[in-house]
Amino acid sequence: MQQKTFHFISGLPRSGSTLLANILAQNPRFETTASSSILAIITNIREQWDPLFAATPNEQGKIDVMRGVLHSYYQRSPRPVIFDKCRGWLAVLEMAELLLERKAKVLVPVRDMRDILVSFEKLWRKNTAINQIPQEKAYPLQFQTLEGRCDVWLQKAEPVGLAYSRIEDALVRGFRDRIHFVHFEELTAHPRETMRGIYQFLGEEPFDHNFDHVEQVTWEDDAVHGFKGLHDIRQKVEPIPPQYPQVLGKLADKYKGPYVWELPQWKTPAADRA
Repeated sequence: MQQKTFHFISGLPRSGSTLLANILAQNPRFETTASSSILAIITNIREQWDPLFAATPNEQGKIDVMRGVLHSYYQRSPRPVIFDKCRGWLAVLEMAELLLERKAKVLVPVRDMRDILVSFEKLWRKNTAINQIPQEKAYPLQFQTLEGRCDVWLQKAEPVGLAYSRIEDALVRGFRDRIHFVHFEELTAHPRETMRGIYQFLGEEPFDHNFDHVEQVTWEDDAVHGFKGLHDIRQKVEPIPPQYPQVLGKLADKYKGPYVWELPQWKTPAADRA
């Protein structure tokens, strides 16, 4: 079995993770994924193993099978470095490091939360004429107002709130040195410098990326997420001005930072912002 090096992309939604994955994929050493479900398979094994093997416990066998699933799933890739993109990895870094047998390295895309909310709002407005997303069905009253929709996205069980909680908890659990924050604003405005910092964090040799033409090689059926165009990217990497002043108006003050990665105890090191 050819040995692979695994890293993870696990951050906030609407923060450039798909763009980052496709930039990384320009490097012939790197295999990147769309939203991956291999973690769900591994956690199912973890949860189902003990009841099934109650009469014949075998903890090492469980670990070997979980580790084998991760390695076997990517074995046919000709590229030696794998980036598995799934927001769930931050919640199970203890398990990830057991499988990797080393400290994990996680790229965590983040963005001004106000623009994340605006991005979801604009997607909802674009799709709502003929589609009802699951959140609208579950929270019909809240979806009658802009503020209500924003508050739904920020709930602990919804995409933005859940991803934010996972970042915060990973920091609390002591994994700051495994995390490299990739700021959307800096990735789009200063891609070359941002990628240089990523390569330093990963310990990989620098690669000359083409930021004028980023071919999209990761694809998924966005219909399962309730939105069309959820993971489409622009081919050219260029700055995107803040959208929240025009869309949120006075509501913007309600959702401004500081965010957890901006707090003094978790302040992004210089290497993260290189």
